[in-house]
Amino acid sequence: MQDFHKKQMFLIPVYLLTALSVFLIGTVVYIQPKIGIIFIVIFLCVIFLVVKLEIKYRYVLDMYIESVMSRVKNLSNEAITEMPIGVLLYDREYHIEWGNQYILNILDDRSLIGKHIYDLSEGLMALISKKEKKEDVLIISKRTYRVVIKREERYIYLFDVTEQAQLEKLYEDQRTVIGIILLDNYDEMTQGLDDQERSSVNGAVTTMLNSWANSHGIFLKRVSSDRYSVVLNEGILAALENNKFSILDQVREETTKRNLPLTLSVGVGVGSLNLTELGQLAQSGLDLALGRGGDQVTVKNINGKVKFFGGKTNPVEKRTRVRARVISHALRDLMKSSTNVMIMGHKLPDMDALGSAVGILKMVMHNEVDGYVVIDKGEVDKSVNRLMREMSKNEQFMSCFISPEKAKELITEDTLIIVVDTHRPTMVEEESLLNETDKIVVIDHHRRGEDFIKDAILVYMEPYASSTAELVTELLEYQPKKIKLSMLEATALLAGIIVDTKSFTFRTGARTFDAASYLRSNGADTILVQNLLKQDMNEYIRKAELIEEAYMYKEGFAISFGKDNVNYDQVLIAKAADTLLTMTDVIASFVIAKRSDNLVSISSRSLGNINVQLIMEELGGGGHLTNAASQIESSSIREVEQHLLRIIDEYIEGRTNK
Repeated sequence: MQDFHKKQMFLIPVYLLTALSVFLIGTVVYIQPKIGIIFIVIFLCVIFLVVKLEIKYRYVLDMYIESVMSRVKNLSNEAITEMPIGVLLYDREYHIEWGNQYILNILDDRSLIGKHIYDLSEGLMALISKKEKKEDVLIISKRTYRVVIKREERYIYLFDVTEQAQLEKLYEDQRTVIGIILLDNYDEMTQGLDDQERSSVNGAVTTMLNSWANSHGIFLKRVSSDRYSVVLNEGILAALENNKFSILDQVREETTKRNLPLTLSVGVGVGSLNLTELGQLAQSGLDLALGRGGDQVTVKNINGKVKFFGGKTNPVEKRTRVRARVISHALRDLMKSSTNVMIMGHKLPDMDALGSAVGILKMVMHNEVDGYVVIDKGEVDKSVNRLMREMSKNEQFMSCFISPEKAKELITEDTLIIVVDTHRPTMVEEESLLNETDKIVVIDHHRRGEDFIKDAILVYMEPYASSTAELVTELLEYQPKKIKLSMLEATALLAGIIVDTKSFTFRTGARTFDAASYLRSNGADTILVQNLLKQDMNEYIRKAELIEEAYMYKEGFAISFGKDNVNYDQVLIAKAADTLLTMTDVIASFVIAKRSDNLVSISSRSLGNINVQLIMEELGGGGHLTNAASQIESSSIREVEQHLLRIIDEYIEGRTNK
């Protein structure tokens, strides 16, 4: 140990005083030798005494320091072995070399030494593998620990925070949640009933909801004939999420027995202490549930996360066309108040997107406003290309079809943008145009997803509709001044309906046939539609190659995939999925293939028993209950296939557990 006391500054005066004493004694000896000898004896005695005291001081000091260091060492050893902090040491192969007494007692495992960390906790092993993360909270042997890892030294600290975690969980479970419940299409379903029957239906639904609320400790208040407000907490909400909001199935099944298939749409706001924010989140969630077709629950968190439950049935077609008439008139007013109108579909447009755009363009021209359809002519499939060739024979039409680059030159702050057949900003033909004006209209028939065009001044989304072309046809019918469509315009709209309904076999309602009848009366040519939709021989062979790779997964899931080194057209992938669905015992089909833009595309179809929209949303896509798709950035089709199989397994397990 370093003798730091020898270096203290206070010894310097002592040395100076000693030197002065020697000098004075020497002087006395020189003048009076006898007296000098006496001083020398006294000086030596003093020196002897000082040296003796110095030696004793050093000994006492060394003993004191040794005692303190011993106590510190004992305290350190006791802290490692006895304090309520777990310590583990592991080797380079991740086997446990040593653990202190505390962790051995907690885990009740005296044979812990030599075990692999993975055997102790999968989560702990995963945390060690994440080089960028040094700290996390894990549950080990039913206790909650804050884990700190020192990778270079290869040891682990485990701080028991079980009680703190329990308090946090209790706090979170008690936080307020607000919800809004709406009976879908209540007025339309009950408009033909007399007062007694309507009262009976009201009583039955209210009884079911009250029973459900009481069994879960939820406050439920009816605020109108078709709307309820609910107040609960996050603990109750977690229980409802675990049973997938079974009240949806209960209400649907009970009302179906009365020949009035009422369904519920529920919006839930969670994650905030501000009641106003919770109410706004609940209303926004309800709007999102209705935009997706109803019969489902949307849970919106203040952090932006959204969860969906239900959505097992197709949306019910509305009998009244009042909204179509109101939207048509509002759209006319917006057109007349704009300098020009730009119409955009989605990227790689299909017949529905182009047909809808042509219908809106006709409405713009009818109202004597400059209109343009934004489309990349180099990125269209063969059927759309055939239609555009037909339209190129009319110079009036072709001057209205412009490229995204040209659109950027013509757009102004007073331009009206109408987006058709999509509501996702990332999927429109040119997303940057959406930032150039505040006047945006969305017309779509897809179920609303989490990603939505912001601040649209007019939104017309009807998931019950067969196609956007059907919605646009109704808007044309309700223009204040009667519109006379040309043969080509009517044919383009009819082609959009035929493609999306698979020749009137899927998602087809009475209003679909009404729209088709209107178009036919305006000269729509069904033979021309068939010519536009024809496949060439090579396309048919490539589709057959995709179908040839198909195999059955579980019960009724047909899955096929293309080759990694071959690019397929999006329409071809969709047609292969359509064909697979026509096979015996197939209830849902999925086709995975690479596109020319290096994205891996999945097209999915079902007969209605399987909600392929929910499956595709897990992969970042969306669509309808029976028709959905997704595009994924991946270098391997096999990776996407394995991911899809896992999601299908989770979907089947979720249905089984209900």
